[in-house]
Amino acid sequence: MKSVHVAVGVVMQEIAGGTQQILISRRAAHQHQGNLWEFPGGKVEPGEPVQQALARELEEELGVVVEQAEALLEVGHAYSDKHVLLDVWWVSQFSGTVTGREGQEWRWVPAEQLRDYDFPAANQPILEAVLRRCQMSLTHD
Repeated sequence: MKSVHVAVGVVMQEIAGGTQQILISRRAAHQHQGNLWEFPGGKVEPGEPVQQALARELEEELGVVVEQAEALLEVGHAYSDKHVLLDVWWVSQFSGTVTGREGQEWRWVPAEQLRDYDFPAANQPILEAVLRRCQMSLTHD
């Protein structure tokens, strides 16, 4: 079975009133898990450090320059046709203007509304971790 290592960025911005918004993008219809929403990122090239892959992919896909990121979790998931290892990073500081450079749809979503979107099965542990982290920061402010 094919195995793919992916660097994933949970890009967060806080807006007025303390609302935490998370950047998500929609996979193209022709892609694996097409038309589902995801946390942006892409494949880690052989020998490439994960943080470098994350920075490269977010800049290439969305015009986002990562300024501060920390490891959030790793998720292994087996689909019928491939195994993915998602190396997930919490991106708390970035610059640039978000633009779907590959024609993909994207949007900022309040953390509490993320469950309203359809994500690939492999993204479910990420979704849970994001919601826990956002709830924790609200209770500690």
